[in-house]
Amino acid sequence: MESGAREGEEWIFLSSKEANLLSAEETRAAFEKHRPTHVIHLAAMVGGLFRNMRQNLDFWRNNVHINDNVLQAAHEFGVVKVVSCLSTCIFPDKTTYPIDETMIHNGPPHESNFGYAYAKRMIDVQNRACFQQYGVQYTAVIPTNVFGPHDNFNIEDGHVLPGLIHKTYLAKKEGKPLQVWGSGRALRQFIYSLDLARLFLWVLREYDEVEPIILSVGEEDELTVKDAVDAVVEGFGFKGEVIYDTSKSDGQIKKTANNAKLRKYLPDFKFTPFKQAVKETCDWFAANYDTARK
Repeated sequence: MESGAREGEEWIFLSSKEANLLSAEETRAAFEKHRPTHVIHLAAMVGGLFRNMRQNLDFWRNNVHINDNVLQAAHEFGVVKVVSCLSTCIFPDKTTYPIDETMIHNGPPHESNFGYAYAKRMIDVQNRACFQQYGVQYTAVIPTNVFGPHDNFNIEDGHVLPGLIHKTYLAKKEGKPLQVWGSGRALRQFIYSLDLARLFLWVLREYDEVEPIILSVGEEDELTVKDAVDAVVEGFGFKGEVIYDTSKSDGQIKKTANNAKLRKYLPDFKFTPFKQAVKETCDWFAANYDTARK
């Protein structure tokens, strides 16, 4: 699959330093300054399981404001296409598996992060309403658990794999046991950020549906958190004890996603093997420890 900029494309990468997207005025100013034709909307208040459990209201309010500001500014400034980023946590907690794109609104999400989940669901609602009222092509992708270089490796607030990478790095460095929160039995589908980036470009350029599309490895590549721990331990060559703290929540035990729609469009797409991707991420984190987000 083609990756990188095509001839005639100019890519502009903004961070929160350029504009506070919680502010409608600052969001409009950023769009007025750059006048984008296409937007990949990744901005969000995000965090791991335990931060979500503590701050459901903050996750709801901040993400609703960010999403509305971005999509409204995109409409006002004539953006041709917006690709927003959702999450598999938006799917109903009580559901049949595997989940697919038609099931987003079939029931309430898991209680642990309902604020974030409902806010992300509203992007799909707003996209459909924008298409109905204005005919604009705004869509969204639903990646599974993303990891890779430049992630947020914060142990308290990061997602499961970057948090494990940071913990394992410190356990090896300090000669201490590795403490893992939960039983390790929860199931997850992990996608390497470099693979996801290639798929984002395809969605931006080629995917022409308003309905979201799941970007994920197949069901056959679903792993337990313990499998992920083992891969990180191997990636760092950690030889110490691994302790699972079962007093901590596992979160949603499974949220198996069906990538049949993606495979219909891209039957030959090759995902990076999981252990290779974990090793590359561990190596990057160790080499960039002082400057990595943590």
